[in-house]
Formats: sequence, C-alpha cells, structure tokens
Amino acid sequence: MGFMKRFRSRNKLKDKEKKQFRDDVRCAPAYYGPDCTARLNDKILRCIFEFVCLHSTDESYDASEHSEIDGCMLCDMRDLAHCALVKRQWYGAAAGQLYRSIRIDPVHYCELEEIYAEQRRRKSRSHDPIDPPAQRLQQLCRTVRANHHIASRVRFLKLPYMTREACKADLARTVSVLPNLEYVDLPDGFYTGDPSCHTLRQELQARCPHIRKMKYNDGAEQSLEYLLQGHWQELRVVEISRLRVEPSVLRRAFGVLPWLTEVSFSDIAWMNDTVFHSAAGIPDFPPLDTLTMKNIPNVTSQALVQYLSAPVCRESLKTLNIKDCSGIQVSELHSILWAASRLEHLTYIATVSTSLPLEPLPPLASITLRILNYEISAAPSNQQSLYPPVASYYQYLTNSLMSSSLPALRQLYVRDPNFAESLTLAPPVRPFADSPQHTPRGFNQPLEVFSKGLDELEWVFTSVMPADAYGRRGSMSGGRPLSSYSASKGLGPQWGGEARKSIVVGNGFGGFLAVPVPDDDRPKSAGNWSANQPGNGNGVRASWMSHGGREKRGSRADLWR
Repeated sequence: MGFMKRFRSRNKLKDKEKKQFRDDVRCAPAYYGPDCTARLNDKILRCIFEFVCLHSTDESYDASEHSEIDGCMLCDMRDLAHCALVKRQWYGAAAGQLYRSIRIDPVHYCELEEIYAEQRRRKSRSHDPIDPPAQRLQQLCRTVRANHHIASRVRFLKLPYMTREACKADLARTVSVLPNLEYVDLPDGFYTGDPSCHTLRQELQARCPHIRKMKYNDGAEQSLEYLLQGHWQELRVVEISRLRVEPSVLRRAFGVLPWLTEVSFSDIAWMNDTVFHSAAGIPDFPPLDTLTMKNIPNVTSQALVQYLSAPVCRESLKTLNIKDCSGIQVSELHSILWAASRLEHLTYIATVSTSLPLEPLPPLASITLRILNYEISAAPSNQQSLYPPVASYYQYLTNSLMSSSLPALRQLYVRDPNFAESLTLAPPVRPFADSPQHTPRGFNQPLEVFSKGLDELEWVFTSVMPADAYGRRGSMSGGRPLSSYSASKGLGPQWGGEARKSIVVGNGFGGFLAVPVPDDDRPKSAGNWSANQPGNGNGVRASWMSHGGREKRGSRADLWR
C-alpha cells in the first residue's frame, strides 16, 4: 500500500506540473494586430537574419579552426532554420542565408552540449560511438544531393579538422553537387598529392570551377601543373610551401590566373631573385595585393625593388609580409618602403645576432603605411647579453618615428616590452628656440603601440596621443607602469582589466607622459584629465597621482618608479 500511495503522489505532481505549464502558455500575451513584417523586403530580411546567425556572413578563406565567431553556431543555425519555416515570405531570404556559408562544428558552445552529450552516451552503449560532425556532414550531403536549388547556393563549407580527415568520401560526394563552391576545408593530404585524396581532387576539379583558394605543399608539384590545363582559373589566394618546381613552371602557372591577388611562399630554398626578373617568352610575376615570404633566404631586397619598379605592381601591392628572410636586412627596408608607394601594412619578423652598422641609415619613410609589425628578437646566444643587438634596431625605429617619416602610421607591433616607455625619453625642445631653425621632434598623429616580450603571451597596448597647440608642461618621467602580477588585481579597474593599458599624452616639450585609462576609456590630454578629478576646486589642478587634492607621495621603490 505504501508503494502504491507513493506512485499515486508522483502522478499527482506530474499532473500539477502539466496544468501549471498549460496555464502559463494560456496566459502568454498574444498580438492580434496587423502583420507589419509583410512590409519588409528581402534585403531588410537578409540583414535581420544575419544577426540571427552570425557565421552565415563568414566569407573568409580561413580554416574552421582559425575563423572565430562569437556565440554557438549550431544554435544560431537552428534558429535561422526556424525562421525559414515561419512564413512563405521568409523562406527565400532565410534559406539563402542558411546555405550560403555552412559551418559544421563538433560541439555546441552552450549549455545544450551537456544534455546532448548525455543522450549520445546512452545511445552509444549498445551501438558504435556517435560522431556528431560526421553525421551532420552526411545529412548535409543528402540535402544538397536531393535539392539542386539549395546546392547552387552554397559558397563556403567549413569542417572540423578530424571530420575532413576521416570523411573524405562523404566530402567528395558533397562537393560533387556544389557548382558555385568558392572555399572548402580540405584534408592535409589534398595539398601534398596523397593518393587517398585522388577522388576528392577529381570531383573538385570537375565540379567546382570557382574555387578561390588553394595550397600546394611538398609533393603537389603535379597538382600545380594542372593549372596550366585550365582548372580553377578564378583562384585569388595561392599558398606554396616546400614545393620543388622550375621557376618557369611557377611563372606560367601564375600567368594563367587573371584574378590572383595574394601569394604566400614559405620554406623554399631554391627560390631566388630570378623569380621576379623579366624573361622572354615567360609571363612576368603578376601584380599582387598581398605578398608573403617566410624562410626564403635567397631573395634579396633588390629583387623586390625591381619588381615594384613596374607601375602596375607598385600601385597594387598593399600588404607585404617578410619573416625570417636573411637576404632582406633591416638596413634595406627603407628602399622597399620607398618603392612600394601604396603599401599599407608591412610585417617584418627577424632574429638578429649583430647590431646595425654605425653609419647613419635613411629613416623608414612612407606616406601610406598604416600598420607596421616590426618584430626583432635576438638570437638565443645573445639573449642574455649585457648589450643586446636588438637595441640598435629599435633605436632606428624610434628615430624614424620621431622624424615624422611615417605620418599615416596608426598601429605598431614590436617585440620590445619597453619600447612604449622609450618614446617618452625624447630630448626636450627649448621653449624659446627659433622655430624655423629648430623643428620639434615627435609625433603628429595618434599611434597605438602593441608591445610584447619574449616570455609574454599577450600584446600590451599603449595609446600615444599627439600634443596639441595648447599643451601644458608636464613631467618628463613616467611611462606606463610595469608590474610582475595581474594589473587588474593590483592597479584597479582604471587600467583596463586583464590587459594592461595606458595612455601617453604630449607634455609640451616634444615628449610624452603616461596616465592611467579613465573610466570612460577615452583618451584625453594631460590638462583635461587632471581638471576632472576631485579636489580641483579654486582653479588648482591636482596631480594625477593625488587623491582629493592630497598629494600621494611614494618612495623610490614604489610601483610607479
């Protein structure tokens, strides 16, 4: 009797919960007015659906693991699919957005993953383990093979690494019915000529003529020659690594790609200056928007200057990335910047063992350069030296900045943790000096400095603001504070939380003064910032080191010194 009584009580509780749920649904507010969404055209609906599913707007050529988007992509895709089923007017816009850029993720990036993982564990006790990404790829394959209208809308397909490595047959069946595909994540063997990817390569070459990005690694020499047969004529991005081909074959392959805009070379020992030279009967090296060279020791700066001497190449090059190219020295960068008249982003990464020569070098000068990655690090044998050789390289960069030779520069990345502080050590200008004869040194544009040491994982941000015409005199000492622990714990929220931030403002002498970031995170001048602090009544400006008009003095061993 006791057992039956307990059973009846549980049924009563369930009935009570169901009744409460029905009452809540019945009491939910309902709208009975006119349908205002009928006035929305397809363009506005697509804009709304883009916010519902953010990853549907991802049109980058980056792999799935390198393209980061906030939110749970699987849940967003589910919500967009529900929008397509609401009404007939929404189906066209939502379905086009749903299948334009497809991204298959292995897990839910929300609390639903715990629920679904538990369900999969229960189902897999008596069956084989469940692979959710592989199942999603199979479902996508069935959908696009059954509906050619949906298949024609697919432009981008991104998969997890293990899925594209283990499901090559399903991937081949999927891409075989995607005639407008522009980018797809492929297994590593596809880029090296692996025989296991032969079927996938044949399907991609025969069915997908609009591919925009392709890689050619060691072993894919024959695949590169397929370009001469007319495959993938719309390639925009080509990455070549450790490939062994004749320079003439490489130039001919580039010559049949009229839309080529970005080329990356890495780990190619045979590549030298002749790749950029003109030759009779061979197409010239194409004009590019982005050129990347990594570990190419035999290419010199003279070859790049000769390549940029052509007007069409000089006007098109916007981004130049140079990493570990021993043939291109820092002392020759000024000639490359002078030849690249439209360059906007320059990355130079090198490891040095000797200092710059003593003779003066022309400054780094460019009127179009906006972003500069100047990452110079010392060789392992010189890292513990009393006078590291990298000091001369960063001094050369400081002199170039102080000479106002880079007026358009807005972002600077360096591997010197003290570089931002070194900008405050500029020699002061005499206040009553003759201006025509003594031009003040310093910046005349705002600059964001991102610095990082060899043992640091994140960039440290410092904002450099120019001194205005009404700048007041300030202290020549200072710079951003440094600490050996988290800034968010020891310095308070005004320092920007976990990322250490400071603002460097002009002090009226041509130098700069570091102040903490205010609560609203807006850069201000030294005078305006101090005027807004408490204790500034009666027209007296309190120091930024004071609290309520009472000066806070510190010892020589405190944090600020």
